[in-house]
Amino acid sequence: MQRRKFLRIAGSSAVILAAGATGWGVTRTPTRALAPWDAAGGADYSDPRVRALSYAILAPNPHNRQPWMVDLSVSGEATLHCDLNRLLPATDPFSRQIVIGLGCFLELLRQAAAQEGLRAEVTPFPEGEDPAALDLRPIAHIRFAQDQSIVPDPLFAQVVHRRSNKEVYDTGRQVAPVALTALATSAGANVRAGWTNDAARVAAFRELTFDALKIEMYTDYTMQESIDLMRIGKQEINETPDGLAFGGPMFDTLHLFGLMTREALGDENSIGFQQGIEIWDGLMMSAMAHYWIITPGNSRLDQLNAGRAWVRTNLKATEIGLGIHPLSQALQEYPEMDEPFAEMRRQVGAGPNETLQMFGRVGYGPAAARTPRWPVETRLQGLS
Repeated sequence: MQRRKFLRIAGSSAVILAAGATGWGVTRTPTRALAPWDAAGGADYSDPRVRALSYAILAPNPHNRQPWMVDLSVSGEATLHCDLNRLLPATDPFSRQIVIGLGCFLELLRQAAAQEGLRAEVTPFPEGEDPAALDLRPIAHIRFAQDQSIVPDPLFAQVVHRRSNKEVYDTGRQVAPVALTALATSAGANVRAGWTNDAARVAAFRELTFDALKIEMYTDYTMQESIDLMRIGKQEINETPDGLAFGGPMFDTLHLFGLMTREALGDENSIGFQQGIEIWDGLMMSAMAHYWIITPGNSRLDQLNAGRAWVRTNLKATEIGLGIHPLSQALQEYPEMDEPFAEMRRQVGAGPNETLQMFGRVGYGPAAARTPRWPVETRLQGLS
């Protein structure tokens, strides 16, 4: 009966979605949560640092936690901190992924500053670092200096168009080596980027990444971390534009009828949970290539460099029309993930001292939606 009810309501929401440009469908867009994408670089930001930061907040980051907080109390400078309330202690116990997200932020900040004729001189971890945990010490200090010789980064043109494309890819369309080589070349220095479009290797990675996803979903405390961060429906997304957004006519309709709830999504026997598994199966099995980033070690600087490389890759993928979707599950460092973690390192050929920092699926897919963001003003301190 539950399945019949789910399918009936899901069918109704599909009709609503198909209705198109009027009524319910239009009103379900969380416009306020998406506004930072349109506001980036706007004339309302008189301080060039804030204009640059309005682009940096669009950076990809784990679970869309947006962990950045920036102190602008010193003229011509900025100090980046991590908001310690936005960590992921279950799936990211050493905050490695959080630091990668902060590296993505710093790379977009650098690119946006260059558009202003400013060189962003970044000093990472100026007061030291702890490899096991983040604390109140700054992630980076940034000094902005006028530089007439600075050359803007051509990838910057893609910043507001960049997405982590979490859609089903076209399994009838191959990804050519030249495209994957372009991604790897774009990653820059201090990392080793790799890829494969070999059918047998891609098939093995599809299975490995799906198995890792199921471990995360069937492990109570890691799944609960995601459930706690779910924002279901337009109102929740607008009120709290971080975390995992489930919005749009279909999700709003299912939520309205009580079928899209945190309780149902956390119940392994519920239709919602099983539908989630099926959706992820379709995503993983549509990968047409895989791409990864390895660093020489696993220092906090290595993690920042991995983030810079990943967002550059993402921007390049946008430029050439490719979809790329980070798959972090098999790289997570909690005990239940030990086996796929070791197998993933083996499959990509990571050396004994190297760290596999990022891994994702690649392919051609439909356009992906923008993800919600907190306005840049909410991420600033010390600005008079």
